[in-house]
Amino acid sequence: MSTAQAGDVDYGRHGTGYSALRRTDPRIADLIHRALGPARTVANIGAGAGSYEPSDRRVLAVEPSEAMIAQRPDSPSSVVVRAVAGALPLPDRAVDASMATVTIHQWPDPEAGLVEMRRVTRGPVVVLTFDPDSLDRLWLAEYAPELYRAEHRRYPAVDRVVAALGGSASVLEVAVPFDCTDGFTEAYFGRPEAFLEPSVRRAQSAWTFVDPDEEAASVERLRADLVSGRWDARYSHLRRQSDFVGALRLVVGDPA
Repeated sequence: MSTAQAGDVDYGRHGTGYSALRRTDPRIADLIHRALGPARTVANIGAGAGSYEPSDRRVLAVEPSEAMIAQRPDSPSSVVVRAVAGALPLPDRAVDASMATVTIHQWPDPEAGLVEMRRVTRGPVVVLTFDPDSLDRLWLAEYAPELYRAEHRRYPAVDRVVAALGGSASVLEVAVPFDCTDGFTEAYFGRPEAFLEPSVRRAQSAWTFVDPDEEAASVERLRADLVSGRWDARYSHLRRQSDFVGALRLVVGDPA
């Protein structure tokens, strides 16, 4: 299986820190697990290192990257299949529910993958993604514009996600907790110093699309504003804010 088939990031090179820094946030997990309803069998598509998988149900984890599979914890309730979203090795209506968490933007054809999820699922299809038109709600867009241009290109519009799931779906704006344990960019809305750490950026696939010199310049702009107090003069209220409503969305497709 080629890297191109597996997605738009080489996780053999860039995914080694995901299990440590992209950990399940229990509050976001609760939303996902409730959206799965009473399902006993769940397919997790683009499963990565296993974040957000329910431990009380049978899970079929579908993941193309060997590097990500290697980071998965052992679980007696899950089975791993190495495959891609656009060609799921499952018969029609094979599972009670399916899920995909912060992954569809990495698929070569997100809509084809979502159609496949709908095909193999009897009940709800649950997708955690980001709305590309709301990404600039986070102040980081000012410091790393190239990062946000890349992200806007990668994420499919929410209405496209809904249409691919059959046209009937609910869309929820997800509030990101201040102490979110899943280290995507919005998780650090009130903890800007985190972006100065290379390990944090390496656990966010978007940075792999930023020229190294531009990445260094973005980090230096932020560092300078933190030292001078300019960042706090504009955004210190975020350090005291319990959560942040940015671009994170939970899309739940109704049963076919």
